Amino acid sequence: MQEFDSYDPGDFYDEWFLAKEQPRPFIEPLLQRVRSLPAGQLQQRQKTAQQVMFNIGATFTVYGAAEGTERIMPFDILPRVIPAQEWQALERGLKQRIVALNTFIADVYGDQKIIEDGVIPRELIESAKGYLRPCHDLKPPGGIWCHITGTDLVRDRDGTFYVLEDNLRCPSGISYVLENWRVMKSTFPLLFKELHIQPVDEYPSHLLETLLNLASPGLPDATVVVLTPGIYNSAYFEHSFLAQQMGVTLVEGRDLVVADGYLQMRTTKGLERVDVVYRRIDDDFIDPAVFRPDSLLGVRGLMEVYRQGRVAIANALGTGVADDKVIYAYVPQMIRYYLGEEPLLPNVPTYLCWEPQQLDHVLKNLDSLVVKSANESGGYGMLIGCQATAEQRAEFAERIKANPRNYIAQPTLSLSRVPTLLGDEIVGCHVDLRPYILYGKQIYVHPGGLTRVAMKRGSLVVNSSQGGGSKDTWVLNQ
Repeated sequence: MQEFDSYDPGDFYDEWFLAKEQPRPFIEPLLQRVRSLPAGQLQQRQKTAQQVMFNIGATFTVYGAAEGTERIMPFDILPRVIPAQEWQALERGLKQRIVALNTFIADVYGDQKIIEDGVIPRELIESAKGYLRPCHDLKPPGGIWCHITGTDLVRDRDGTFYVLEDNLRCPSGISYVLENWRVMKSTFPLLFKELHIQPVDEYPSHLLETLLNLASPGLPDATVVVLTPGIYNSAYFEHSFLAQQMGVTLVEGRDLVVADGYLQMRTTKGLERVDVVYRRIDDDFIDPAVFRPDSLLGVRGLMEVYRQGRVAIANALGTGVADDKVIYAYVPQMIRYYLGEEPLLPNVPTYLCWEPQQLDHVLKNLDSLVVKSANESGGYGMLIGCQATAEQRAEFAERIKANPRNYIAQPTLSLSRVPTLLGDEIVGCHVDLRPYILYGKQIYVHPGGLTRVAMKRGSLVVNSSQGGGSKDTWVLNQ
């Protein structure tokens, strides 16, 4: 295939190539297979894969989009490949991070030792949007708060992986991982055997095991449900997909009621007790009696039943305090404080705008920094200084000065790239990686994760709501 003859990795870490016309050794079998395809065959397989995604309804929602809200997740057929040794190092770093984050959340809603010892200022925690006073003194089953986590990683020019952010409330995207795998396995079946790729299709059973682990001991047949906001939510496809894969019921708030001291589900046979809720709605909406009184998505009285230990919720309410991007900057300190260890996975260097000296540095260097709102996601509330106009930077500077607690800034990283099929051309496009971690009796790191790709030439924004797509992620067994 001639497209790779002119492919230039450029001044970036390329996941396929060491240099021009010099593939990484573990990529050789894949590259040979792609090059052996007849002219136009790769493009045809790309179209077929995208059609399969359309047929299964692998969609997401973009709110307020003029061209319509429901979209198929763009998919690129050239996968990202991670060698076994590299993955093992990531796995160790992710497990370390989750233990520290879980300990931090328990501490924040318990003894608050990390605050008393001056590691993190009290005002930062208490001003975090995800910090919930009603969660103080909660005792979730087994002391586990963050059962399902999606941690975003990026790789810089020198090949180092950095943690970009932690997603501990309702991390999404795993359904695309599973569907990408299924599509690619049918597209390149022989390669899967030849490369010894770690399977990913066991995630639903691991998730169900994690959820069942939360049920009260002694229950012979615990009832698990997936709680969704409904069909208009951006991740509704995933909610229904996971419920179907686990063989549990997908419910909305109106399907549930607190009765006789328990959470119960309305069925055609009457009320049925619910033991575990995998919630895919934000904390604020979960119980109108405690949080937002205008919420129609949750269940009145659920918080009291939860506090009494009569129902389990994953993720535990209150975990969003660790989603705050200002709190994220302190995770290395958490690891040292709680575990007495050095972080295995570094954070991206981060400037905290609430500190006057760092604020001054950020305002003077907006043209070379990425500025993010502490609680926005999906690529919103963000300024990429090197790609913004002077007017946009000036406007963002005023936002920062008006509410410095709400912003962090980071250097513009040279995100690693993977060859990507754009039309009839193979182009190096920037990627990130979201592995998924399940915390049950043990910590399970799902092999690979969601590789998001900026499917516009030169773009650094991988979010699907901003034009990004996804790739399959292959983790090698050896």
